[in-house]
Amino acid sequence: SDISIPKGQTGDLKEAPLTEPTISSLLREGQEILVQVIKDPMGSKGARLTTQLSVSSRYLVYMPETEGIGVSLKIETEEERERLKSSLISLLEPGSGGYILRTAAEGVSEAELEADLQFLYRLWAKLQERKQGVKCGEPLHEDLTLAMRALRDLFSSEVDRIRIDAEDTFHKAVHFAEGFMPECAARLELYKGDLPLFDLFSVEDEIQKALQRKVPLKSGGYLIFDQTEAMTTVDVNTGGFVGHKNLEETIFKTNLEAAHAIARQLRVRNLGGIIILDFIDMDELSHREQVLRALEKAMQLDRARHNISAVSEMGLVEMTRKRTRESLGHILCEPCPCCEGKGYTKNVETVCYEIFREIIRASKQYESKQFLILASQDVIDRLNDEDSTKVADLEQMIGKPILFQFEQQYGREQFNVVLL
Repeated sequence: SDISIPKGQTGDLKEAPLTEPTISSLLREGQEILVQVIKDPMGSKGARLTTQLSVSSRYLVYMPETEGIGVSLKIETEEERERLKSSLISLLEPGSGGYILRTAAEGVSEAELEADLQFLYRLWAKLQERKQGVKCGEPLHEDLTLAMRALRDLFSSEVDRIRIDAEDTFHKAVHFAEGFMPECAARLELYKGDLPLFDLFSVEDEIQKALQRKVPLKSGGYLIFDQTEAMTTVDVNTGGFVGHKNLEETIFKTNLEAAHAIARQLRVRNLGGIIILDFIDMDELSHREQVLRALEKAMQLDRARHNISAVSEMGLVEMTRKRTRESLGHILCEPCPCCEGKGYTKNVETVCYEIFREIIRASKQYESKQFLILASQDVIDRLNDEDSTKVADLEQMIGKPILFQFEQQYGREQFNVVLL
């Protein structure tokens, strides 16, 4: 249609909004399309699907049908973001698809990115081959199992052997490695020994040690780890380490050993955020500098980004370590049902006095013939033994008998005063 504009005036022609295409205009019944599940079904809602396909590796997300490079927002420093983008661009051919650098890519080398790229290219090529033979409704690709993710994410040229004690998992790992990680396949080994693998390499012992608050040092000293919401503190103690000529030398040797042990424990426990290291006070500046250098050298084995301050005169070192996931303790443990995660409980005497006060309170508020106390075994034992005289005095004061009953399910701090 014609558009009339008055003479001498200009016209502002705005683009009319386009109508969104309907589903029926894009899809027809019986049409086969390749989709990816991006959200599992929940309740009455079905799974969320997309036709924008992507495959992931440890450091990258590969989107073959788009273009461009994105960087995880959790990689905050602009210098590192630019370094990663430049490294990736140097490895890519023009028009080779879209990529997202994941948070785990922070600090990785160009060689590691290249290995990840090769894995993704092999995976995508396999998917294209499989696509020709699958029937409608059949899965073309599924997320990797834990064992396959471990191969993908943890294998490096430094690994000599990978032992697997389950035959089915071993054969799947060989098949996976031959297709996507040929350099890894020759190092896979099916373990058939009588001793469980975790026992053979003392893995179970290491896990138990990593969950303990106290870590012994070979010299006789020890570390104490305390983790809170705000920070983690590590306290270094000499313990029984007194085998050197003077105290300063003993302290120095203990702190040196502690520096190496702390670096390893931070990795094993996967502790992140603010970490305060309380080394034993050292008078000599050279000793403080040597301990700091030992810590920095030991931390070079840590892939997580970290920053270490100088050793203060009080022996304190403030450091940060990037959180990559929950700590080992948070993954494997839950708050203690007895102390509710505080790390301590009230002593028996304190609980008994709380019971006395509750009885007095109840006797003034309610009418009853007698009182029944439900509590844990150790509390009942004290009330019947050490505090029996106090119980008798209380009965006389309130003019009512007091009975006791042990409750097996009660923790020490739990009790009930029942009116009968």
